[in-house]
Amino acid sequence: MKESSFYTKLYQKNEDKKLVQCNLCGRECKIAEDDLGFCNTQKNIDGKLFSLNYRRIASSHIDPIEKKPLYHFLPGSSTYSIGGFGCNFSCLNCQNYMLSMNSYEEYNSSKILPETIVKNAINDNCLSISWTYNEPTLYFDFARETSLISRKKNLRNVYISNGYMSEESLAETLNFIDAFNIDLKFMSDDLYRKICGGKLDIVLDNLKAIYESGSHLEITTLLINDLNTDEGHIRSICNFILEELGPEVPLHFSRFFPMHKMNDKSPTDIDYLIRAKEIAIDMGVEYVYLGNMPADNNTYCPNCGELLIARERYCNSDKNRIRDGHCSNCGHKLNFVLR
Repeated sequence: MKESSFYTKLYQKNEDKKLVQCNLCGRECKIAEDDLGFCNTQKNIDGKLFSLNYRRIASSHIDPIEKKPLYHFLPGSSTYSIGGFGCNFSCLNCQNYMLSMNSYEEYNSSKILPETIVKNAINDNCLSISWTYNEPTLYFDFARETSLISRKKNLRNVYISNGYMSEESLAETLNFIDAFNIDLKFMSDDLYRKICGGKLDIVLDNLKAIYESGSHLEITTLLINDLNTDEGHIRSICNFILEELGPEVPLHFSRFFPMHKMNDKSPTDIDYLIRAKEIAIDMGVEYVYLGNMPADNNTYCPNCGELLIARERYCNSDKNRIRDGHCSNCGHKLNFVLR
């Protein structure tokens, strides 16, 4: 057993005592003794489930919070971003496959204590810690431990996730994570199964649970030519947000570039992204942004149209038009978490 392994409680023993069922995510892997789950981070050792990525990361950076992307959570601040290897999806179009499709070895990752993460974040003037780069659900125990320490230092905690947690895992996660950006990849179960190896209904249920919890939520959809760029698909995404969540949930449409097992695809036509934003706004989604391309990503009051935040790439040049969470021009309540 590696020194960084950690015994997790989110599992149950199968009737066959040699198997354990991991309850971290919606896959609910049944793992034989000495085997790994689908994500390559959870291992059955002597009939107990251990997280091989505990206190071990592959990457850390200081990022603008807008890069996550989170445009309405502590705007203009820096976030201490950390991540590692492994994923519970197998997306053919993965934009970060070098990490998500790899596995932990002593030589390709480094040990780090929760206290060190918190100290680094504070020293670098960050207001939050973001679990990103690979799927943070796989870091459940480590993220919880770190978050409980960071909150005592007035740091917020963020998940950039595919939204495929188990019901049990998400219920616990909502106790220590303050903000989520969730990928809503498709509004098609067939495409989720074919492209990602997952199921749409689990992601939708988790989005509703996050929203209902009162945690800050933003959604990202990577638009890919001929897969989810048609008007019907865009409308189905917006309908879900409007009917099951709320019009104030920020929606980010992001441009796809050829990657991993989709190198045969062309970069998304910019016209598709512009049209998607127009459709979403016309339908009543209050905040719509475009990523991976030049665009007007300023924030405007959905009630009076007042410019609230002017952005140049990730930097905010003006944050003076929001007063106590309301538009300074008309008083409309805004969906922002401010410092």
